[in-house]
Amino acid sequence: MNGSGPFEDDAGAPQQDYFDTSWEMFGELCRALALKVARDYQPEVVIGIARTGAIPAAIVASILRTDFFSIVISRKEGDHVVRDRPAVLSEAPVQAQGKRVLLVDEIATSGDTLRLGLAAVRAVDPAEVRTATSFARPMGYKPDYCALETDATVIFPWDRKVFEGDDLVVNPRYEGAVED
Repeated sequence: MNGSGPFEDDAGAPQQDYFDTSWEMFGELCRALALKVARDYQPEVVIGIARTGAIPAAIVASILRTDFFSIVISRKEGDHVVRDRPAVLSEAPVQAQGKRVLLVDEIATSGDTLRLGLAAVRAVDPAEVRTATSFARPMGYKPDYCALETDATVIFPWDRKVFEGDDLVVNPRYEGAVED
């Protein structure tokens, strides 16, 4: 399924809403995000929250023609969730000191990851720091900039298919929501 909306199980019961993004759509969302930022902020450094926030951050940094760095903040180790709250697993880049910084993640829900990122970045004494996400929840944390608000579960193009052994298959989390 491409776009948003509920899918039905075999009995016809509505299930969770999904928003299935293609690479092309995700690229357009990153361009829209970069345009929103450029209208009233000129970051000198873009920092992406790795792993997945680094993808839109790198694209936005390229469009804005700014330096790109990353910081690792995660609940996971490998593919396994190991902590209830995210943790900062690497330091903010010292290159942010005294600079206007844009901190980017792929989605804002509770804001836990962005708040940790803000604290880590502020520890290196930037001139200013603002936040941006590709997606934000209407009732969640509000970044300074976001490309699109949605309550749907976003299926990112890099997460749509995963390796299972030697085969690239639909991510088991999205079986029934996307076609192979």
